[in-house]
Amino acid sequence: MADREKRPRDEDEPHSQPDDVEVEAEDHAPEELDAETRARRDAALRHVRKFGDPVLRARALPVERFDERLQQEAERMGELMHDALGVGLAATQLGVLHRMLVYKAFLDDELTVLVNPEIEWESEEREVAEEGCLSLPGVHVEVERAASLRVRGRDAAGAELEIEAEGLEARVIQHEIDHLDGTLVLDRISREARKEAMRAMREAQRTPSAA
Repeated sequence: MADREKRPRDEDEPHSQPDDVEVEAEDHAPEELDAETRARRDAALRHVRKFGDPVLRARALPVERFDERLQQEAERMGELMHDALGVGLAATQLGVLHRMLVYKAFLDDELTVLVNPEIEWESEEREVAEEGCLSLPGVHVEVERAASLRVRGRDAAGAELEIEAEGLEARVIQHEIDHLDGTLVLDRISREARKEAMRAMREAQRTPSAA
């Protein structure tokens, strides 16, 4: 979660969350990390597909087999997300077209694995907050999303799940489901904001440790 100065809001604009949040990439500047953590982070990020890779625009396929291999895949996703200092990761970001995501919105939470997620309901209330993305290094943009939702799916063993989420957790889930549909945060912002994001990404690519 990142504390950032919030912009003024007109009364007709959607609510902003109390703290702007950074989805996927935790708000740790690389220079603030110790050498071991930075090395793990860089190693994990090498597995994450970056902007321009066609798989990020592909729609993931429903999972039909819930076996040991799938559970190992979910475990690996959780480990890479943790090492990359992320709060969420979709299978497509690793080049796997499985409709599966993992997330851990807060440090004290357990890792959640969500397979074949379907949003059953989302609130009319909208919130605007800043999001980052492991696949878009250097990009931090304000995105409007539903403030709360109910999602149904299965865990890696095939057991049914129903999750009611709000705030950061709801935002992370929506962000990762977007990935499974081939949608990026760049698709949810204005053309001008997209130009700024592209400039930031080019700058980050010139700085090896930026994210």
